[in-house]
Amino acid sequence: MPTEPRPRALFLTPESPFPLAGGGALRSASLLYYLAARYDVDVIVFRQPGAPDPALQFPAGLVRRVSVIPLPAHRRGVVPRGLRNAIRLVRRVPPLLDRFSGFDTFLETAIHGQSYAVAVIEHFWCAPYWQQVAPVCGCTVMDLHNVESVLHARCAAVETGFVSFAHRRFEKAALALEQLWLPRFSRILTASEPDAALARARAPQASVTVYPNAIPLPPLPSATRQQAVIFSGNLGYHPNISAVRFFRQQVWPLLRDRWPALVWRLVGKNPEAVRQWTSGDERIEVRGPVDDAVQELSHAQIAVAPILAGSGTRLKILEAWAAALPVVSTRLGAEGLPVEDGRHLLLADSGSEFAAAVTKLLDSPQLREKLGRAGRQLVERQFTWEAAWKNLDL
Repeated sequence: MPTEPRPRALFLTPESPFPLAGGGALRSASLLYYLAARYDVDVIVFRQPGAPDPALQFPAGLVRRVSVIPLPAHRRGVVPRGLRNAIRLVRRVPPLLDRFSGFDTFLETAIHGQSYAVAVIEHFWCAPYWQQVAPVCGCTVMDLHNVESVLHARCAAVETGFVSFAHRRFEKAALALEQLWLPRFSRILTASEPDAALARARAPQASVTVYPNAIPLPPLPSATRQQAVIFSGNLGYHPNISAVRFFRQQVWPLLRDRWPALVWRLVGKNPEAVRQWTSGDERIEVRGPVDDAVQELSHAQIAVAPILAGSGTRLKILEAWAAALPVVSTRLGAEGLPVEDGRHLLLADSGSEFAAAVTKLLDSPQLREKLGRAGRQLVERQFTWEAAWKNLDL
C-alpha cells in the first residue's frame, strides 16, 4: 500500500547550523533534527560573503530542499562597523535585523506554491519574515535564542560612554519590535524560564514553551588535564568580549601571580575581537576555532564563564560539563540552568571572588572531580538533544 506523504515544515535561519560549532548552530541543529524526524523540511538559509555554500553542509537526506539567500558583502573592521552602528542608531534599528532584512521577494519565490504544517524562524533577527511565511503555514514558531532587548540592556550596564548609550537605544528599539512581532507567532520557544516570562509579557496571547539549549551527548573524553583554565565561545560576540575583558583585568592578574605555571586558554572564532585583552602575555593562549569544543575543553582543568551580559543560557557551560570539567561562572552566566553553587559549579561575581573560586578548584583535585562528574550527569539527564525534544510537541 502507498504510504501517506509526510507533512511539510519550513525552517528559516540566518545562520547555517552546520558545521556543529557554537551555541547558535547547536540550538538550531537540535530543532532541525527534531523537525526532520516528523516532517519533510524545506530550509531557507542565509550565506555570508565568501562562506562555503551552506546547502552542501547539510547532512545528506536530512531535509528535502535548501534554498540559499546570498548576503551582500560589507566591509569589516572598526571604522566600517562603527559607521553601520551609527546609521542603525539614527534609524533605531537593532544590529542584525537590518543585515537580514530586504529579502522578501527571494523568500516569496522560494515558498511560492508551497504549503507547510509548521514554519520555524530562527533568531529574532528574522521575525519580520513572518509576513511572507504566515500565509502558507498552519503554525508559525519563533525560536528566541536570546531576548534581544534584555541582551542590549545588560550590555549597556557593563559598558560606558557611547557604547552604553548605543546599547540603551538598541534596547528600546528591540523592545518595540518584540512587542510588534512576537504576538503574531503561534508559538514562541525560549531557552529558559526567565526568557519565557519575558516573552509572555511581550506576547500575552502566544503559546510560550521553554526549549532548553542542549548538545548531542559525546562520549566522555579521555585526555590529560593541563594546568590551564579555559574560556570558549564566539569571541566576537559582545557578551563574550566583556567577559574576556573582565577576566583579563580583574581575575587573571590574581591567578597569574598565585599560579606561576597556569595558562589561560581561549578557543572560539573571531579571536581578533579580543586581541587587545589577550596580547602581550605568553601565558594567555588563543587557539581560535576548533573542530571539537568538548575535546578541546577536556585538556584543561577548569572552565570559566565570567559572563556579565547576555540572555538565554550558556552552551559553553554545557560543553564543559560534557567534558566533565568543573566550571566557575558568574550568576548571570549560569542563569536559566538548574544549578546549585558548590554542587554543580562554583558561582562568583566579583574579580576577587572569581579568582578565589578558581584557586579553590586548583587546590583541590577532589572538588574538581566532584563538580565535573556532577555537571556531566546533569547534561546526561537534562541537556541532551533527546531530553530537550521531550519539551516539544510541534
